[in-house]
Amino acid sequence: MRRKSLKDVTSVITLTLLHPLQSVPVQSWPFETESLIRIGRSTDNEVILYSAVVSRHHVELRRKGSEWEIVSLGANGTYIDGKRITQIPVVDGMIIRLASSGPKIQIRLEGETPKAKLKTALGKRVARSKDVDSSKETLVDAQSSETEDTN
Repeated sequence: MRRKSLKDVTSVITLTLLHPLQSVPVQSWPFETESLIRIGRSTDNEVILYSAVVSRHHVELRRKGSEWEIVSLGANGTYIDGKRITQIPVVDGMIIRLASSGPKIQIRLEGETPKAKLKTALGKRVARSKDVDSSKETLVDAQSSETEDTN
């Protein structure tokens, strides 16, 4: 019986933009063959988010062997659970936030099992939408993450 090598495993990483208030999927981008995925305002990124708080080149996701890491490049920072990060391994299901009040992106890994020591209590699973738009560009209203007081 032949053992599967890492090359036999199809690894798909899917980035999902979450609604700023309800944390439901708004748009998804699946990637299979990329080893570098860039997120930011600039049109040369793989994921383009138009938001005043997002830098032109805000975040890079880099494949390191069979795993991924997040590298924050943006002036306004990248956050996980309210903590600013500079570089961190990707854990399936994690949610990153671009700037302290900016867009939230959930990262899903398929075909790979994250290291047990990297598993966290993020446990929140977002229901997948079958009608999620797969286009590259997204307009993000920077103010939409703040609730307006109508009183």
